[in-house]
Amino acid sequence: MQDAFHGSLLRECHCIPSNWPTETVPYSLLGDWRIIKQPPGERTPSKLSTYEILGPGMIILKNYVSLTDQVDIVNICEKWAAGPGGFYMYKSDEDRRRQMCFGRNWEPETGYRNCYRSNGFKPPPVPHEFISLAEAAIKDAQLYLDDLPSMYPDTCLVSFYKTNGRLGLHQDCDESSDSLRRGLPVVSISIGTTAIFVYRRTEHKRKLKDVWLDSGDVLIFGGKSRHIYHGVEHVGCNTFSDDLYLESKMRLGRLSLTLRQF
Repeated sequence: MQDAFHGSLLRECHCIPSNWPTETVPYSLLGDWRIIKQPPGERTPSKLSTYEILGPGMIILKNYVSLTDQVDIVNICEKWAAGPGGFYMYKSDEDRRRQMCFGRNWEPETGYRNCYRSNGFKPPPVPHEFISLAEAAIKDAQLYLDDLPSMYPDTCLVSFYKTNGRLGLHQDCDESSDSLRRGLPVVSISIGTTAIFVYRRTEHKRKLKDVWLDSGDVLIFGGKSRHIYHGVEHVGCNTFSDDLYLESKMRLGRLSLTLRQF
């Protein structure tokens, strides 16, 4: 897998990139579930939340977000998706991934430099439900990681991946120098179909490690792992929760929330 470009050259020359965001008609997260012929059967108790330490300052909290909270997240994102600040797509994504922002506008080529989108819209504040969830996840993760700093998320990138979606290897390095220096963590919340998250600690061509992100999982990387190279290699088409899709009516795909402190 090739590393994704960081756009530093574009930021210096101020040229218009070829994959400038394309404003589209409102994109709904809801799908057509009339194909479901039978109602869900008797519900079984949810699995207990577990964790796995992936490295210094890096942890995955499995099954951390309850079904109720997952449905709420879908509903909140769907509310904003219909407006001018809703999902948009970059030409390079070829209709495989769409995104929208809360708190601060972010674009691959310019980072946080442009406060407004190309349609003149400024992102709304990060929903308090997202902030509370991210802070609670960090607090719980700190029970197992002594070197994980706290952070207050003031920006959230919401991405929706279709089942053929992916994201090339990159670093999250557009935040403020203070945030990066302190290693303030990135919190990634996964809703929907399972994705394969790949990562490595250096830019050298070492073998990638991978971890499966299921619906309700929270991945956190900060401290010494804040600058890992990472990406989404694959989004599964047959790995989803029947209960989630029946209760939220979310279309098939993966909804990802990435929260950071600028």
